[in-house]
Amino acid sequence: MLSNDDGIAAKGLRVLKEAVEGLGELRVVAPDGERSAIGMAITLTKALRAKKWPSAEEEFGLALSGTPADCVKVGTSEAFGERPDWVFSGINLGPNTGVSALYSGTVAVATEAAVAGIAAAAFSLDTFSNPEWETAGRVARLVAGWLVAGKLGGERDTCWNVNIPNVKWEELKGVRVTRMGASRFLEHYEERKDPWGNPYYWMQGELIELDSAEDTDLRAVREGYVSLTPLGLDRTAEGARRRGVEAVAREGLGLR
Repeated sequence: MLSNDDGIAAKGLRVLKEAVEGLGELRVVAPDGERSAIGMAITLTKALRAKKWPSAEEEFGLALSGTPADCVKVGTSEAFGERPDWVFSGINLGPNTGVSALYSGTVAVATEAAVAGIAAAAFSLDTFSNPEWETAGRVARLVAGWLVAGKLGGERDTCWNVNIPNVKWEELKGVRVTRMGASRFLEHYEERKDPWGNPYYWMQGELIELDSAEDTDLRAVREGYVSLTPLGLDRTAEGARRRGVEAVAREGLGLR
């Protein structure tokens, strides 16, 4: 199954579909419009509308009125019969390295698949303009092929976050298996006025890199390497957990 957060009409989804054709029977369920930075949000209080896109006569896939995570839930449900063996997401315009992976609807597709016990990968291209689609498609084909062949392991509670430098294929330095680099957004909100004088706010800002180690996704992409980051569902901070256990034992903290 294929999905994304840029919407079913996005060029990146078509590139992904063309890239993985031949690996198996394909099913596309994607949002009917852009749902970027929506994370793992799901729809609970209204109906999900679905229609064939671009038309009933020429079907590329199913356009859903919900979120990227909704698309996975619907696309892997009994409504389609047999569940897919793999879920691929993207190809997103813009990187999903560092903390961006927590907000990303692209990564949310792969994460939701992992929740369902389905192997998955999310693909993002490190640019918002002049994309090297050929490079992105070839990387997606390569990594998807590895996943289908079982070369990346068979963990069903893990998904792969794949970030691709926006360079020509022959300029790629290689592939690094990385970890999610520490980063945060430095944000500010500009106050503006609508035509009636009412204030509204427009977010601006930049990503601040807090970890420049060689094994991070941020550094790999910056240096021209494809970054493969395995993301697990267990978000427990083990260091903090251990320190908490030690503090409770030392201080006698707890309910009495």
